Amino acid sequence: MADSHAAPKHDYHLVNPSIWPLFCSAASVVMMVGAVAWMKGVFGLPAGTHWLFFVGLILTVGGMGLWWADVVKEANQGDHTPVVAIGLRYGMVLFIASEIMFFAAFFWMFFEMSLFDQARTHVPEVGTWADTAAAWSTWPPKGVETIDAWHLPLLNTITLLLSGTTVTWAHQAIIDGNRKDARLALGLTIALGVFFTLIQAYEYYEILHENLFFNEAAANSGLYGSIFFMATGFHGFHVLVGTIFLAVCLLRLMGGAFTPKQHFGFEAAAWYWHFVDVVWLFLFAFVYVAFG
Repeated sequence: MADSHAAPKHDYHLVNPSIWPLFCSAASVVMMVGAVAWMKGVFGLPAGTHWLFFVGLILTVGGMGLWWADVVKEANQGDHTPVVAIGLRYGMVLFIASEIMFFAAFFWMFFEMSLFDQARTHVPEVGTWADTAAAWSTWPPKGVETIDAWHLPLLNTITLLLSGTTVTWAHQAIIDGNRKDARLALGLTIALGVFFTLIQAYEYYEILHENLFFNEAAANSGLYGSIFFMATGFHGFHVLVGTIFLAVCLLRLMGGAFTPKQHFGFEAAAWYWHFVDVVWLFLFAFVYVAFG
C-alpha cells in the first residue's frame, strides 16, 4: 500500500487508515452499557455498578484525544488540501446542526408542558387562545419558586456574551497574525467559560439546597424541575466541553500552532462556542424570563 502521507498529488487526498473511529465507537458502547448498569443493572451487574461507565469514559476520551492528535499531525504534514479542509468544515457544520436538533427536543418538551395544559393534567385537548393562555398561567406549577432571571441568570448571560466577543477577537487576531492578542483573548474566553460554570454550579446548589423545584406539595413540580435541569444542565455540559476545546486551542497556540491561513482547529472551537452562546440566549429568554 502506498504511503498516503506522501505529498498530496490531488485535492482528494486520502490520509492513512485510522483505528481510532472504531476504537472510540467500541469505547462509547462500553460507556453506555456502564451507564445502564450504574442506573438499572445489566448483564448480571447490579444497579449501582459504576466502574464500567468510568472505564468506558476514560477509553472514549483517550481515544478521541489520540484521534484528534492524528488529525493535527495530518494537517501539519500538508495532508489537508483545500477540498479536505472543506470536508472538515462541512463535518463541523453538520455536528452543530445535530446539536441544534438535540436542544430543539428540550425546548419542544418545555413548551409542550407550558402551553398545552392537557399534556400534564390529562384533560381533553382544547384549542382556543384562551385555553392556551390559561395553560401558560399555570406553568410553572403552583408552589414552584422560580429563579430570579435578573440575578445569576443575567450575570451568566453577560458572561457568555462577553466570551463571544473575546473569542471573535482571538479569531481576528489569528487572521492578522497577532499571536500575542490571540493568546490574551483566548485566555479571557476560557476564564469567562470557567466563570459561567461556577455560577451555574452555585445556582444549582441554591435550587437543591432550598428545594425550590422538587416540591411535593406542588403538582407536577418534579416535571418542571426535570425539564429545567435537563435543558440548562445539558447546556452547561456544552459550556464545559467548549471550555476544554478552547483550552486545547490555547495550548496549541502557545506551542506555535495556527497560522493566518491554517487554523481550522480554532475556527471549529469558535463556531461551537458561538452555538453555545446562542442556545443560552434562548434558554434565558424562555426558561428564565418568560416563566420567571
